[in-house]
Amino acid sequence: MKIQGEHVFDAPRDAVWEAVLDPDVLTRVLPGCEDFHEVGENEYEGVLKIKVGPVQGKFNGKVRLSDLHPPVSYHLDLDGKGAPGFVNGKGELKLADEGGKTRLHYEVDAKVGGRIASVGQRLLDSTTRVITRQALEGLEKQIAARTSPSAGSESEDGGASVPTPAPAPAAPSQSEFAAEVAKGVVADLIPPERRPLVIGVAAAIVLAIVLLAMRGC
Repeated sequence: MKIQGEHVFDAPRDAVWEAVLDPDVLTRVLPGCEDFHEVGENEYEGVLKIKVGPVQGKFNGKVRLSDLHPPVSYHLDLDGKGAPGFVNGKGELKLADEGGKTRLHYEVDAKVGGRIASVGQRLLDSTTRVITRQALEGLEKQIAARTSPSAGSESEDGGASVPTPAPAPAAPSQSEFAAEVAKGVVADLIPPERRPLVIGVAAAIVLAIVLLAMRGC
């Protein structure tokens, strides 16, 4: 499975480079990430809870970075396994200046096996795209929080205000992640002309469940 794409951040390259190497930032932006920490020089370990169709569980993973060229690029090797199966692969991340902004290009070749591979390639691809999109959107918010200080507070000597970083947003909840996966599956598997009907039926089912719950109160 090949994962590749680009994303433009409204921030200088140094700020983006610093963010993509910060374990605390990555913990916040990766959907389902319960832990991600450095265990050695350019080596990290983490726990990711994920759900793909009927398959769900935790992955214990390792990531190793090499060929670092700050703030331009690095190579990564990843290895994860758990109840849902396993995933391993390698890839590249590159940053380029673009008129005061930064273009991030990523490319990963991954091999997936075990129960998680049984859900089918299209569902697996849809879930991967959702995870990637949410991670990039989360990274964008994290970088904005770092580079856009708040109005600030008055200094102790009563002088000018001292800017303080905005609070960093949290990663998407499991329900938010599941909702995005559902949207992705609809977009990938259902023809555009049939989507309104499918959405209408789903809305009717949800409404019926809500009414039954209210009547039972």
